[in-house]
Amino acid sequence: MQELRRVRSGVLGERDNLVTMHDVLDAQWQYDHNKDETYLRRVIYPLEKLLVSHKRLVMKDSAVNAICYGAKIMLPGVLRYEDGIEMNQDIVVITTKGEAICIATALMTTAVISTCDHGVVAKIKRVIMERDTYPRKWGLGPKASQKKMMIQKGLLDKHGKANDSTPSDWKKGYVDYRKREDSDSDAAATPAPSAPSTPSAEDLKKEKKKKKKEKKQKLEEAAAPEPAAETDGEVGESAKKKKKKKKKEVEAEAE
Repeated sequence: MQELRRVRSGVLGERDNLVTMHDVLDAQWQYDHNKDETYLRRVIYPLEKLLVSHKRLVMKDSAVNAICYGAKIMLPGVLRYEDGIEMNQDIVVITTKGEAICIATALMTTAVISTCDHGVVAKIKRVIMERDTYPRKWGLGPKASQKKMMIQKGLLDKHGKANDSTPSDWKKGYVDYRKREDSDSDAAATPAPSAPSTPSAEDLKKEKKKKKKEKKQKLEEAAAPEPAAETDGEVGESAKKKKKKKKKEVEAEAE
């Protein structure tokens, strides 16, 4: 083997976007002195260039930071989507500016996304964007705001759970979805009872052999006390004979 080279990595080939070190120096000089980015952009490409072959999913700005923190990619947060998305296909989730948020695995096709109004669209595979690049937009709804106010007033504990001073209306009307998810996960963790399978011929033979062995053992156990009883009878008879002999000897001596 003369040489071993990596000629391709993803969508980038060996002869794509080649520049010399002098080009890098010139691009840097142009940016430093003239604030001109055009040469620098010819040398350095953004990360998104590697993901141009993936299907795209455009998210609302309010959902971007939640995804960076690991939230599920839900349908209400989707702004636009590309045609031709298939199940379990790798897609790229982007912002309205075209910045890559994460790589995900599609859980809905384009047809399903267009007909549904709720549900999980994709499962996150790898988050690319840094957290807090976009502002936090969760916890600003009416119920969440009311919950924060109640925590401040002491009507709920610091974790947002009900305590002695919590009003009954809140206990009846509020649904904690995290508890529901935990119960669902516990139910999924417990395996369902398996249906009774029909025993094979070998299993039937083994069962018959076991039954025969058990019967033999029972018969042996039942027969074991009988000889013991016989031996007891023999011992009793021998003792009687000895007594008779002694009596005869005593009578003979007396005569």
